[in-house]
Amino acid sequence: MLYHLVAFLTIVVWGSTFVFTKMLLQAGLSAAQIFTLRFLIAYVLLMSSQLLTRRISRSSLVCKNWRDELLMVALGVTGGSLYFLTENEALNYTTATNTSLIVCSCPLVASVLIGLFYRSERMSRLQTLGALMAVAGVATVVLNGHFVLHLSPIGDSLALGANFCWAFYSLLMIPIGRSYDSVFITRKVFFYGLLTIIPYYLWRPEEADLSILQSFDSSVILNLLFLGCIASLACFLAWTWVIKKLGAMVATNYVYLNPIATIVFAWWLLSEQITAYFLVGTVLILVGMYLADRR
Repeated sequence: MLYHLVAFLTIVVWGSTFVFTKMLLQAGLSAAQIFTLRFLIAYVLLMSSQLLTRRISRSSLVCKNWRDELLMVALGVTGGSLYFLTENEALNYTTATNTSLIVCSCPLVASVLIGLFYRSERMSRLQTLGALMAVAGVATVVLNGHFVLHLSPIGDSLALGANFCWAFYSLLMIPIGRSYDSVFITRKVFFYGLLTIIPYYLWRPEEADLSILQSFDSSVILNLLFLGCIASLACFLAWTWVIKKLGAMVATNYVYLNPIATIVFAWWLLSEQITAYFLVGTVLILVGMYLADRR
């Protein structure tokens, strides 16, 4: 139950980040700047803590072989730079509804992908029914009774790219989690996430200017600290640990709860309404998750 509780709390925090990210976007920061700052804060804190406790050595900085190092690069891209860029850029081309629907169906894609590589992890008919029910619940929550989708090839493709990024992140975490501890993996994800965002700034050098931070008030800074310290550092550590304990498929199913957490925080902080569709969708998600975890 402890592992499930940690997974639940992690998703609750990640669900809130959509609201806090929206506030930062309204303040004038770009999606790439928000990602860079939150990962940079997390990486500096993690490295500093390890330096202070003298847990840094040559063996703790690099992987055991080049193959594992390349897998860490892939984790930094799929769980860091490319995932956040595709998800946030999708909002510039398509609606938030389309983006949420596509991204939050990630557990279903991840389950199929993991099942292709690991026979023991293939879903049964009951689990497939549960996954489809959870996706239906996500659709009910996100659409909120307005069953109108505006197709946008570019935006929907970017959202689908974010979906596949997180699915591959879950898949790659399986072999890496067997060989390295959670702190090592998390630090590598932050490092390679920051490293692989550099080409984006070469393409858009105007976003590399962070002087805009000087004009922000304390609430914006606190927002960034929350995203860096809690949503990135603490949650990525917790998520890596949970995947090692529960398995990638069970842990990833908690992503279905993401829109529920987002709407609750939007109701609390942005005064958005909670409707009957939200309650029905929540029930579908919870029942679907229960079935998807059954053997």
